[in-house]
Amino acid sequence: MLGGLLALLSAVTFAFANATARRGVLTGSVLQAVAISCFLALPLFLLALAPFGIGETLRAFDGRSVLLLATAGVIHFAAARYANYRAVKAIGANLVGPVQNYSLVITLVLAVFWLGEAVTALRIVGVIMIVVGPLMARRAARGPAAPPSRDASAPTFTPHYREGYFFAGLCALGYGISPILIGMALPQKTLASGIAAGFISHLAATVVVVLPMLMPSQWPGLRFMDWRATRWFVVSGVSVSLSQMFRYMAFALMPIAVATSILQLHLIFRVHLSAVLNRDHEIFGGGLVVGTVVSLAGAVVLTVDAATVIAALSLSGGLADILGWSWRFR
Repeated sequence: MLGGLLALLSAVTFAFANATARRGVLTGSVLQAVAISCFLALPLFLLALAPFGIGETLRAFDGRSVLLLATAGVIHFAAARYANYRAVKAIGANLVGPVQNYSLVITLVLAVFWLGEAVTALRIVGVIMIVVGPLMARRAARGPAAPPSRDASAPTFTPHYREGYFFAGLCALGYGISPILIGMALPQKTLASGIAAGFISHLAATVVVVLPMLMPSQWPGLRFMDWRATRWFVVSGVSVSLSQMFRYMAFALMPIAVATSILQLHLIFRVHLSAVLNRDHEIFGGGLVVGTVVSLAGAVVLTVDAATVIAALSLSGGLADILGWSWRFR
């Protein structure tokens, strides 16, 4: 129960973080957004970890776990987050969301060939739905960029599709790899270990992203930061830090496959928040909504247990055999 609630909170805060980051990247630097989000995460994670004992909890991780978590952090919070913000800047958060769902397919493929998990008929259906969802959402891009704005002087959003979908794909790749590494690294399934794992991952990402920006050669560029964008980045950074904290705690309390499926609810929250915050800077339309729902449904189907469905529907015979089919690489 608690793990599901944490995953839901992660989905809401992640959607809000993407919507506010979208406002910031309209005029600000993508690298600046990544750096601020990484830097803000460290004190927040330490504050959350303090009641459990910072030193004691961190010492529970051996060298292998630290290496896995650091690698996951650099992949997810540095590389994939940069790709996410570049994609959001190019095509908007709404169109990026369904493509990010490909991360589930990547996670499944890695789990099958790396961890020996099974391929099932339901998972194949889920993969197909996740692939089709973004294609349906893409058709919405043929329509207007946004609903009519109350402000006639508001700028028109012109998506850059090649750049946007390229970086969205890179983002999905990073987001798909990191859960496998996190699941392999957690020594204990507790809230404290989840928070500590998140801190280690963010620390590694911060070193990679922030420290180079502190070099004297980078100081002149800091004087020309867009402070209006920076305020949006701070709001987004706090929100995405909370989202990742909830995510790591959910991973520590429940199966990663189930937690990951709940996290995909951010697709729905993202569309609604974008309508409130970014009416003139996003793609909207019926195709987008349908594609998002199909992609979300595919995420759910991807993680459903076939035996549960067969028992719940009292299936037998050929249909039960089809749904119960499975294959393992090893």
